[in-house]
Amino acid sequence: MYNKKLIPFLTFNGQAKSAMEFYKSVFPNAEITRNTPYGESSAMAKAGDEEKILHGAIRIGDEEIIFLDMVGGFEAPAFAWSNSLLYDCESEEEFDLLFNSLSNDGNVMMGPESVGDIRKCAWVVDKFGVTWQPVWQ
Repeated sequence: MYNKKLIPFLTFNGQAKSAMEFYKSVFPNAEITRNTPYGESSAMAKAGDEEKILHGAIRIGDEEIIFLDMVGGFEAPAFAWSNSLLYDCESEEEFDLLFNSLSNDGNVMMGPESVGDIRKCAWVVDKFGVTWQPVWQ
């Protein structure tokens, strides 16, 4: 089913589709590879859940992230900054674009700043609560 052994899996409370579309617009060459809603026939979905995402995926570069919306009266816990997604930028321009996009309506926890041999890095919680670490080495 997947080409990798370890794949980030993000669980949302109704924002999975919006998050996938946002990340597709932010990351260069990102592609939504799967966007399957629960639909009316899902035993888990209740009224109003049909359009929420049962199985979504986005490919950013060579990596894939899986997306799911909780349904049926269940709620996913909030994301925590102790778990983050590190993105290795190819240029300062790419770093600046990602930092500005991810921090818009989000929260900057650190940076951008130089740390050791890293030219620029930051810790950003985006508008969906997902923590990112853009890095330009």
